[in-house]
Amino acid sequence: MNLRQLQTLITIADAGGFASAAGRLHLSQPAASRQIQALEAELGVLLFDRIGRRLLLTSEGEDIVRRGRRLLQEADSLRDRADALKGGLTGTLRVGASPQNIETVLAPFVTRFRRKHPGIEVHFVEDGGARISDRLAQGDVQIVLTSVGNALFLSRLLYPAYALAVVAPSHPLGRRDSVDVSELADEPLLLLHRGFGSRGWFDAACHNADVRPLIVLESAAPHTLVALAANGEGVAIVPSNVSIPRKGVKAMSVTYRGTPIGRWVLVAWDRRRFFPSFAQHFVNELVPHVHRDYPNRELTKRMPPLRRPKLSE
Repeated sequence: MNLRQLQTLITIADAGGFASAAGRLHLSQPAASRQIQALEAELGVLLFDRIGRRLLLTSEGEDIVRRGRRLLQEADSLRDRADALKGGLTGTLRVGASPQNIETVLAPFVTRFRRKHPGIEVHFVEDGGARISDRLAQGDVQIVLTSVGNALFLSRLLYPAYALAVVAPSHPLGRRDSVDVSELADEPLLLLHRGFGSRGWFDAACHNADVRPLIVLESAAPHTLVALAANGEGVAIVPSNVSIPRKGVKAMSVTYRGTPIGRWVLVAWDRRRFFPSFAQHFVNELVPHVHRDYPNRELTKRMPPLRRPKLSE
């Protein structure tokens, strides 16, 4: 058994099949299949049940995957530790974030960071805000930008992210600075998919206000929602880390009983794993950069402050 075989097993389990996993592994499907067959032969257990075209982990396979994740995390920590012991700021940093945070927070920062630290490679892993913390817990990334706290993570505050309603300037709400979620009950709404953290904030507020939203579109692309709103096709509900055009739309905070809906965005890392010095440098430089310049700062700094979360120490 080797680590490559374990990585192949875990990637196939996460992807749900050989075909989906082959691209991530940079392997052909037959090569990935041979690795799994060799691993099954060495361990003496069947790892997958093959039901037609479906591939399901056996109970033994689930146990091996769970333990294999921990083993790969330890191997990554060992490599990071070796890099740190060699001295110098060198290494590969995997940063997980939503598409919006990559676009509006990380992209403006990372170019300057790379120029200052050419020995540090920064790789981004994109996922929905509701799932990105799971990627950190699984060891897929070393750092995440998230609005979800976790006792297993250490974190630092970055910026407040608000739920915004975006409309055309001619819309009846166009002169408002805020709108309560109860006032959106009869409005055609343009919403992000449920994998986005901000969608969860909005759904929770609707539930609390006993509002059944009139959804005309759910999309994975916030810019699509904003463009439709600009053309009078409804009210787009997006987080404030989305790039909002300066002209052609009006953006306002969404509230519940007068309190703005939103969460603080954190930069977080797993307290259980070795955190290399180059990763700490990334955090130490990212935090003041974002405090000075975060998405839609001029718009949101006029809104009532969000409650600051208590950070794990």
